[in-house]
Amino acid sequence: MKLTILGCSGSLGAPGNPASGYLLSPDDGSSVIVDLGPGTLAALQEIQNPADAHVLFSHLHADHCLDFPSLMVWRRFHPELKATQRHRCLGPAHTPVHLGRLTADEPDDVDDFSDTLEFTAWRHGHTETVGGVEVTPFTASHPGEAYALRMQDPVSGKVVAYSGDSADHPNIVAAARGADLFLCEAGWGPTSEGKIMGMHMSGEEAGRIAAAAGVKRLGLVHIQPWTDKEATLAAARTEFDGEVILGEPGMVFDV
Repeated sequence: MKLTILGCSGSLGAPGNPASGYLLSPDDGSSVIVDLGPGTLAALQEIQNPADAHVLFSHLHADHCLDFPSLMVWRRFHPELKATQRHRCLGPAHTPVHLGRLTADEPDDVDDFSDTLEFTAWRHGHTETVGGVEVTPFTASHPGEAYALRMQDPVSGKVVAYSGDSADHPNIVAAARGADLFLCEAGWGPTSEGKIMGMHMSGEEAGRIAAAAGVKRLGLVHIQPWTDKEATLAAARTEFDGEVILGEPGMVFDV
């Protein structure tokens, strides 16, 4: 199983780094897009046909989903590479309405994208098979309906965990338990002291969760463009003795 970072800038894109988006490539040859923030579709085009993938959304804030309308254009209208099958789309319950409004032609319309994607709403703790990976959502602590995702290869047992956007919460530890790779947001930088509650984590908290969950590798992502990345990395390392990596666009992890 392979994980490619399409973009991992926090809250908005940064120069040379799109907002949140990841490509999971299970060993069976399928492809799974995990979030699709601004700029990530262009990065995906450099790797594969964007129409040849399932789509997962941790939540529907703009920095995690705003390239969806462009994906619909590609899937429906590309002269050579448009979708030839329906893929699965999983996300919060309001995904068809929220994203349908983004792709509709009129202000009050909701585009029905079921012609090209089959939607299923997340249910906390309920595992879904998506391509060649088993995905289990865990309710996260973030404004709106949001989830952390545990993605497991059913043959090898290897696990990639993704916090999505979330403040520190026991569910994040559960999602990451024993993960081979844990991608954890650190949007507040080195520390969450003085920051808004119930929204994001810091490098310090990401390291603490990684230690509590017993993960093998920790990747810090969703760091905002104005934040000191090196200080965030150092803070994570004070709490976690394992390997800690600053996420960067184009990084590929073999799991």
